[in-house]
Amino acid sequence: MPSESAPAAFKEWFNAARYRALADQLRAIEPRFHHARFLQLTLDGLAGRSLMQRMNQAAIAAETALPGSFPDKLAVLRALAPKIEHGFVTIFLPDFVARFGLDHADASLDALRFFTRFGSSEFGIRPFIERDPRHTLAVMLSWAREGDEHERRLASEGCRPRLPWGRRLPALVRDPAPLRPILETLKADPALYVRKSVANNLNDVAKDHPDWMLDLLEAWDLEHPHTAWIAKRAARTLIKRGHPRALKLFGIGAAPKVCATLAVTPRRITLGESITLAVALESTNGRAQKLAVDYVVHYVKARGTTSAKVFKWTELTLAPGETIELTKRQTIRDFTTRRHHAGRHRIELQVNGRIVAEAAFALKR
Repeated sequence: MPSESAPAAFKEWFNAARYRALADQLRAIEPRFHHARFLQLTLDGLAGRSLMQRMNQAAIAAETALPGSFPDKLAVLRALAPKIEHGFVTIFLPDFVARFGLDHADASLDALRFFTRFGSSEFGIRPFIERDPRHTLAVMLSWAREGDEHERRLASEGCRPRLPWGRRLPALVRDPAPLRPILETLKADPALYVRKSVANNLNDVAKDHPDWMLDLLEAWDLEHPHTAWIAKRAARTLIKRGHPRALKLFGIGAAPKVCATLAVTPRRITLGESITLAVALESTNGRAQKLAVDYVVHYVKARGTTSAKVFKWTELTLAPGETIELTKRQTIRDFTTRRHHAGRHRIELQVNGRIVAEAAFALKR
């Protein structure tokens, strides 16, 4: 999902034409719909709103312009959902439910289950988890067991403790135990869409409770290909950080027995240019060894300190005495999530969680 800092073009998913189309569709479903009021609420001040604010405003305007009670309005929006031909735009429907349906839990949860087929209800369900976690998670478990792949994915994605761009769930950050029945149910799901969500949920958990997450993975049948895929992706952050227990789980926990060199060219660059990393690894082991090769860039910050970011490179098996050469090219440019600063940037080569070589380049803006 796009963030608040998403490119300006994403805001146009909710532009004047979109709001007018939604107003026309709503009036066709419910003749008493206040067409002019909806457009006033959505179009006034439109230019100054971010993408997420525009989505929120659609929900607020729908609640104001539709007649009747919450169930009456919900029925109209359920009829509208299949007519919206844009997955992200439909997310204003779960937002409506989250804002105005907390006192109608059963009808709201069923509506979220329905709406998720057209976009996603992962944001909309979180206030219900906060208000009544026992009941909401029980309903979500039923979706995990019996629902289609969209519902099964919502069962996992909706309860991620640290869902990006969504409300954090502090109770589940503190104690992930209530998540276990849902995660266990989906641990070998046939749908990749669902497996990605389960892995991301577990990766969230690992940020606060790595041993709890690894206990769970160690109890699973990692011979099953779907479960193994989830487990490996769930442990990706721990593996990148060189967590010994996570590395051991996937057979890459042993200290590497290698001679390693790392070279960075060119040694000086301007923002927007690229560097090339060249690595040589020579095995000093008498038997084959499985290696996870990553690299760590120590980015210079505005005040001259540095911040390390680990990048996944590759996994390989090195035979006794074998030498392998690797190269990677990376462009150094600004993003919405990272601004580069001039200075010496150190790069470390990390193998099985251990630093085995380092180099550096100088950046000027």
